[in-house]
Amino acid sequence: MAITRYDPFRDLFRLQDQLFKTFGEAYAPREESGLTAAWTPAVDVFEDADSITLKVELPEVDAKDVDIQVEANQLTIRGERKLEKAEEREGYHRIERTYGAFSRSFTLPSTVDAEHISAESRDGVLRLVLPKRAETKPRQIKVQVEAARPSQVAAPSKH
Repeated sequence: MAITRYDPFRDLFRLQDQLFKTFGEAYAPREESGLTAAWTPAVDVFEDADSITLKVELPEVDAKDVDIQVEANQLTIRGERKLEKAEEREGYHRIERTYGAFSRSFTLPSTVDAEHISAESRDGVLRLVLPKRAETKPRQIKVQVEAARPSQVAAPSKH
């Protein structure tokens, strides 16, 4: 017998998904849905002692078409995924992926050194490394142990 974990919100989330699907289909444009609309690429954000890293999924987006800007404490990533050979749309049976412009913005914490942010694109994933400022990185402080002075060393007792 399998043990099933009880989740009090499972039914609520299932109902919410059904409502979104129902109303989403009712109000979505019937023709050319998904062709050109704003889309939001998925982003993973993780942190270690030296930096914060963002991994942005940008399949079929050329790295030279991605604009990355830092203004004040705001990091913004913009670009566009274009449909290949748009003039041959009649040959498509189904288009589910979304094409068009995208934009993602992130508020940078004060620990980030905005002058040294680096970006690299490989295999459809844009990787941004946001290094932390040296003064905000944790430091290990060693406790100094004072050596005992010869005068403080007790002489062996003669009994």
